[in-house]
Amino acid sequence: MKIKLPFIIFICGIFYSANLGALSLVEEAKQSGLASLPKNQKEIDDILKQNGVKASAFSIEKSELGKKLYFDPRLSKSSIISCNTCHNLGLGGTDGVSTAIGHRWTTNPHHLNSPTVYNSVLNTTQFWDGRAKTLADQAKGPIESEAEMATPSKLAVEKISSLPEYVEEFKKIYGKSGVNFDNIADAIANFERTLITPSRFDKFLDGDEKALNDKEKKGLKLFLDKGCVACHTGVNLGGSMQPFQVAAKYKFADIGDFKGDANGMVKTPTLRNVAETAPYFHNGAIWSLQDAIKEMGSVQLGIKITDQEAKSIETFLHSLTGEKPKIIYPQFPASTGKTPKPQL
Repeated sequence: MKIKLPFIIFICGIFYSANLGALSLVEEAKQSGLASLPKNQKEIDDILKQNGVKASAFSIEKSELGKKLYFDPRLSKSSIISCNTCHNLGLGGTDGVSTAIGHRWTTNPHHLNSPTVYNSVLNTTQFWDGRAKTLADQAKGPIESEAEMATPSKLAVEKISSLPEYVEEFKKIYGKSGVNFDNIADAIANFERTLITPSRFDKFLDGDEKALNDKEKKGLKLFLDKGCVACHTGVNLGGSMQPFQVAAKYKFADIGDFKGDANGMVKTPTLRNVAETAPYFHNGAIWSLQDAIKEMGSVQLGIKITDQEAKSIETFLHSLTGEKPKIIYPQFPASTGKTPKPQL
């Protein structure tokens, strides 16, 4: 007899809920797999190790260099687009549009939405199809993509190498290897490691039960009981590869041609700062957080989530809006006569 996956999830949920009945809400959340954010780079290293992700040793010097590179538009062929264009740190780490727009106003060929860069180091994988494991590998993709920054690696190295201040910084940090594409990506990844956003929910998980109000706790309880935590779990409440359209077809599945990886798996978005990162889903087709919650109930869990329930869960999700690190916009080295000219 063939048993459908939603039925298995439902039965497991009943068994699991029965065993959690006597636990406090904090304990129940932890038992369900949720965890508070790391408080320093050592704890981030521990999480990366648990996730099987290899990264270079973190340093403040790398991070400061990476911050300049993250904001420097000269890493794009046009010298107009920076990493911050699509992952705007003032817009929840996203761009606020349905599909990313790149070089010469090219829209993403698969109609893919830009995920948030905040807390992205804690994802177990990067990109919607999970094709990169590390932030450094992820950083290379948009720089070289013709539909994004459109800068071949050779041109990127040529641009940065034309700026003596950058050359000196790379030499100081990376030694003889100096300016190369791997080191450019590594520096950017080190900066992105600092983009951690602790929230009231983290205080709650760390034992301060007053950090959430009663309505937020009610929403968290619904989030757990409905089974949302099956995919939105771990320290990032998402960020791992999961099957998509488990119980029903996503009603906007035909917008774009993205179907996930070779096995139909899709990276689950983090729910941290989710109230700031509309529009939602891989193709940015839904703008209302409550609508996104109801759609997930249907598509992933095979259940109907009422308007009132969606509102309650949304109230909890607002508690995941975290405190952003203070970022001072950097001053860049002046271009020289050797700096390749913009190609518009």
